[in-house]
Amino acid sequence: MNMGKIAPKRLADSIVEELENMILEGTLQPGERLPAERTLAERFGVSRPSLREAVQRLATKGLLVSRQGGGHFVAESLGSSFTDPLIALLEGRPDAQRDLLEYRRTLEADCAYYAALRATAVDKTHLKAAYETLHACYASGNSSDLGEEGSADARFHLAIAEASHNVVLLHTIRGLFSLLKTNVVANIGDMYARDRKTRSELMEQHRLLFEAIIEGRADDARHFAGHHIQYALQALSEQNESDRRLERSLRRNSQGTTAIPGKPAREH
Repeated sequence: MNMGKIAPKRLADSIVEELENMILEGTLQPGERLPAERTLAERFGVSRPSLREAVQRLATKGLLVSRQGGGHFVAESLGSSFTDPLIALLEGRPDAQRDLLEYRRTLEADCAYYAALRATAVDKTHLKAAYETLHACYASGNSSDLGEEGSADARFHLAIAEASHNVVLLHTIRGLFSLLKTNVVANIGDMYARDRKTRSELMEQHRLLFEAIIEGRADDARHFAGHHIQYALQALSEQNESDRRLERSLRRNSQGTTAIPGKPAREH
């Protein structure tokens, strides 16, 4: 029986593997700058030439990009599910807003479930900070700054995805982040216009979701996450229907002002 020799693993291979793991698990995020070469080499306990080789190989793979005089960065396009032109198309279409919420309901219910099962003490601290920031936005009573509130909401849901320790869910949610912020702002605006009780209802929904994850109640976390998104779906549906009724009323009113009494209005 012929057996070949086992080739020793090159140091650069180990560095590539470690950096790839850091990108995959979210320790290194899209757009983030790598530490300086000397710092990173000391941290890994490797030579700078080996580190340089590993970085070059990751750049060839498209995982890292170099900027002259600015160091090496994780590629910002990693995990991006939507291009900027597509985001612009989606933003102004109610049906697309609904579709995105349905997609979020599917993803975020699972994220919440796994976060409740797997969140570490570090994850819980990070999630608590995101929740408190969001709660402060609600408590301020300033519904005019929807941008800040939308960002805080999106960061809270992203923190849940990070706590799920599922890298596919994490990168899918992270890839949606900019679109998610836009979507959250649009949904919040619609819900505020619909009902003054919305603020307290959203606060309660996020509280229940946050506590279920912190306390490790996975089934409850999945339920509360799904219910939260379903609430937004229902609010969006009611707002769209209200808008359609108003448009019909305005068309009838406009038609009526041009009609001669007793005769049908002329078509133009």
